[in-house]
Amino acid sequence: MEVLVIGAGLAGVTSAWYLAQAGCKVTVVDRQPGPGLETSFANGGQISVSHPEPWANPSAPGTILRWLGREDAPLLFRIRADAAQWRWGLSFLRECLPRRAARNTAAVASLALYSRHQLRALRQETGIRYESREGGILHLFETPAEAARLPERLEALQALGIEGRILSPDEAVAVEPALAAIGPRLAGALHGLDDESGNAHLFCRGLATLAADAGVRFAFGVRVNKFDVVHGSLAGVRVFDEADRSGVMRADAIVLAAGSYSAELVRPLGLKLPIYPVKGYSITAPIIDRSLAPRVSLTDESRRVVCSRLGQHLRVAGTAELNGFDLSPRPERSAALVRWLEEHFPGAVDLDQIEHWCGLRPATPSNVPLIGPSGIDKLYLNTGHGTLGWTLACGSGRAIADIVAGRQPEPAFPFLKPR
Repeated sequence: MEVLVIGAGLAGVTSAWYLAQAGCKVTVVDRQPGPGLETSFANGGQISVSHPEPWANPSAPGTILRWLGREDAPLLFRIRADAAQWRWGLSFLRECLPRRAARNTAAVASLALYSRHQLRALRQETGIRYESREGGILHLFETPAEAARLPERLEALQALGIEGRILSPDEAVAVEPALAAIGPRLAGALHGLDDESGNAHLFCRGLATLAADAGVRFAFGVRVNKFDVVHGSLAGVRVFDEADRSGVMRADAIVLAAGSYSAELVRPLGLKLPIYPVKGYSITAPIIDRSLAPRVSLTDESRRVVCSRLGQHLRVAGTAELNGFDLSPRPERSAALVRWLEEHFPGAVDLDQIEHWCGLRPATPSNVPLIGPSGIDKLYLNTGHGTLGWTLACGSGRAIADIVAGRQPEPAFPFLKPR
């Protein structure tokens, strides 16, 4: 079977790898000059199995109201005359209902655990290197009220099969000595033991190289114009290369892994995907004092900020901004991340060498990705991963390969069904 994968980010490259392992002849097409150069380029670095709860949860509406009017708010709706944004926002509020949030959390947790297992198996099989660390993630809480809810939160995670432990402030500092400066501010911590961290861009590049060695063809600098429909049947895609030369790429099956642009590509086919771009920011700074830089990946729960050590750099990421496909950086958003880094780890990095980045995350209102048959013959989806693209990448790639090959994927997840 010849399979065309649209998109060479985490979702696309993992799909291609597992499809090739299943015996398919695979071609990957991407408009960028290499793999992992958009949403997968500079994310927070976390493989966060211990955070399956979506943004849409019962506490979200009140939290968003408290953040209104703040330019540095972790979740910021920039109201636009955009029907898609309003539809997405209303659906988001519906997904905040307790029963829906619990269902979505369970679905994400199942896929996250499966994905972690697939990543570890892939790492052992191939020896792929991507600045990975397996020390888990420390979730930090600064108020007694937050710390008081930790036993309930841990119990909920364990019911989903996710391991963790509750730490006192002193125990958290013992796990991560670089937290000593803010130790007095901590009320407690949750240590997610199933978690990892690593450089998603390096992983994309490394796996693309391995996939190419296994026979996968990559066509970079190629833009998908539209799907090619012949006599009512999907036959391939019409593309333009860097010289604006057009052509048609044929395939027996197509996997759409184009992130935030997925919905736009399939709209002419009559498909309405509930995906909206959510802009996230990150900063990356070289470490100048290793003793002051954390080794364990961190999540500041009150500010929705994450921090990961990637080789000789610290990556700090956070914020979610709904403002359409606007990719223009806003200094006040990045400045909040710089302040967090200065406050928590003063002297650890060279602040004059910070690299700033922002990218669009393809979010569904429920935060549950769309994986499986699209409803159109030969077209499959692997998109809509939101903030969890790195966490769910390998599991999603393996699952879509199973589906295309006619096999039932393993995790208990609401995969799309043929219509």
